[in-house]
Amino acid sequence: MACFNCGGNYQNHQIVTTLGRTTTSSMFILKPMVFTLRSELQPMAPDHSQTFGSSSYSRKRDLVFIVNPLGANGRTGKEWKKLVPYLRSRLSKEYNIRESLTSGPFHAIDITREAIREGAEAVIAVGGDGTLHEVVNGFFWAGKPVANQIKEPTNSTALGVIPLGTGSDFARTFGWKNDPCEAIERVARGLRTRIDVGVISGEIDEHHYFINVADIHLSAKAGFYASRYKRFGNLCYVIGALQAFMSHHNQDLRIKVSVNEGEWETCPQVTALCIGNAKYFGGGMKITPNADPRNGKLEVVILQNFKWYDFLLKMHKLYNGTHLTEKNVSSRSILSIEVEDISGIGGVYIQSDGEHLGFLPKKICVLPAAIEMIY
Repeated sequence: MACFNCGGNYQNHQIVTTLGRTTTSSMFILKPMVFTLRSELQPMAPDHSQTFGSSSYSRKRDLVFIVNPLGANGRTGKEWKKLVPYLRSRLSKEYNIRESLTSGPFHAIDITREAIREGAEAVIAVGGDGTLHEVVNGFFWAGKPVANQIKEPTNSTALGVIPLGTGSDFARTFGWKNDPCEAIERVARGLRTRIDVGVISGEIDEHHYFINVADIHLSAKAGFYASRYKRFGNLCYVIGALQAFMSHHNQDLRIKVSVNEGEWETCPQVTALCIGNAKYFGGGMKITPNADPRNGKLEVVILQNFKWYDFLLKMHKLYNGTHLTEKNVSSRSILSIEVEDISGIGGVYIQSDGEHLGFLPKKICVLPAAIEMIY
């Protein structure tokens, strides 16, 4: 696969939803070990939505807020209801405020694509890294960016973030607090920057995008298990790690990394291999401390021959980003990496932004300046 260019006024308030049109769109559905692509001829899932405001807003460009009301065990939906009055008072004079509640997994992908095609000013992910992950994937279709289908000249649709979920690791890279009112002020300022996106491909012609960190083997398996315990908040990452360790074995992996050209090499006894577009994952672990989503590269960090007690002894280093000084930890800056399992055992997990993507082999590369983001 070739990569292209390879303090608020909080009060109770009832939400009125938007994007009340049934359209034809596409959905990128991911299941363990299988990538399934739903036909663009099929209609997307019901949106359950209406518009804020009146027809007088029709000349304003849309800000589309995508909310997972069940995120963080329902906390996202509750906090969002409190936030809506402040959001409207701060932004509705300049923009047509639209909001859509997701009805299930991958729904945010469809909503994002439709908003971009209709020329929205920005699509804003409200929730945790999982919602942001889906919105980022909605910026692409069949290996290419989704295009604005409105003929009149406009700015490109930007990505925005209001952190209200279990994990907000991407926001940490920019030093943003987990403060939704502060996030609304960023939207109001409207400053934009271009950020890179990682893309993952496998043995069939599929593409999957990530904005934060993709990881392989133990950390990916821990993330897979952690997703079952999100009701416990950030403690889910600890529970997932403990469960993953019970069946974990370090394995030899074959990799080919590239800045310009690369050769295949064997990495023995790999515990975890992490590819960062940004710095944090797993609820605040600074796993790829040199990653920068605006430098056109990815950072690869490889942990080798770690035992369970190594994580206990070195956990503080993983969280503050000083683990690169350890002798069995290596790091390099790359444009792409291919990873294969050569142990013959199989079943080496891979995930990105906390979403399970199946198993090796995979290729990961960077798409420089792929999305414009509000910051």
